[in-house]
Amino acid sequence: MPELPEVEITRRGIEPHLARRTITGVVVRNRALRWPVPRNLAARLAGREIRAVARRAKYLLLDCGTGTLILHLGMSGSLRIVPHDERPGPYDHFDLAVGDVSVRLRDPRRFGAVLWTQGDPARHRLLAHLGVEPLSGAFTGAALHAAKRGRRAAIKLALMDHRVVAGVGNIYANESLFRAGIHPRTPANRVSVQRCERLVAAVRATLEDAIAAGGSTLRDFVQSDGSPGYFQQQYYVYDRAGEACRACGRPIRRVVQGQRSTYFCPVCQS
Repeated sequence: MPELPEVEITRRGIEPHLARRTITGVVVRNRALRWPVPRNLAARLAGREIRAVARRAKYLLLDCGTGTLILHLGMSGSLRIVPHDERPGPYDHFDLAVGDVSVRLRDPRRFGAVLWTQGDPARHRLLAHLGVEPLSGAFTGAALHAAKRGRRAAIKLALMDHRVVAGVGNIYANESLFRAGIHPRTPANRVSVQRCERLVAAVRATLEDAIAAGGSTLRDFVQSDGSPGYFQQQYYVYDRAGEACRACGRPIRRVVQGQRSTYFCPVCQS
C-alpha cells in the first residue's frame, strides 16, 4: 500500500499540472471503488479552478473553492499525468482533465477513493480522526509522548495508529524504529519523552529520505510520470529477515504484530 512518502511524491508530481488550472473534463469509468464515486461528480467539477493540491495523511485534497476533491490511492492505485486522449486501460477508472492532459487514477484492486465534500475537509468522516502530521512542526517528542500516554499496545502499533500519527505505515514504522534503536514490541506507555524525541527525529528523517529517493516501489507504486521509487534499496530492516544487520551484522528477525510483518535487529533495538 502506498504510504505517506509515496502519496507526497504523487502530490508533488501532479501539483504543477493542476494548481491554478481549470477542470475541462471528468470521466468516471467505474464508480465501484472503495466508496462509490458520486454520480454528479462531473457536473460539480466542470469549469472549477483547482486552487491548491494538498495532502492529509494518505489523502490528496484538491481545493476547488467551494468544495474539495478527496483522492486516495488504496492498496494498489496510482495517479499519472497522461495526454487527455490517451486510450485508457482496464484498470483506469477516473480521469480529471485540465487542458491537454489528464490526471488518471489506475487502481487494479479498486480500494482507492474519489470523493467530494463541500464542507471543511478536515471535518470529513475520513479525516476528522487523524492525528498529527509527522512532517509538521507539531510532531514533537512531547506531542508523541502525550498522544500515546496510557496505551499498552506495542510502540510499533501505536506509531501506525493514524489517530496518533497520520500516515506512517508498516514499512516506515519498521525503518523508523530501527533508526531510533527502539524494539517494536516495547509497550508504548513505557517509551520515555527522551526516546520519543529520538523516535520523532527518526520518523521525520526516514520519511524525508524516502521522499528524496522517490518512495518505495515494491509492487504497484510508480510516480506520476511512471518512474519507480528506489528507497527499498536503503532499507535497514524491512523485508530483510535473516539478512545481516547493516549496523552490527546480526541477522534481522521477523515477527507478526497486528497481522503485519515486523522486522527488527535484536541487538541494535532494545
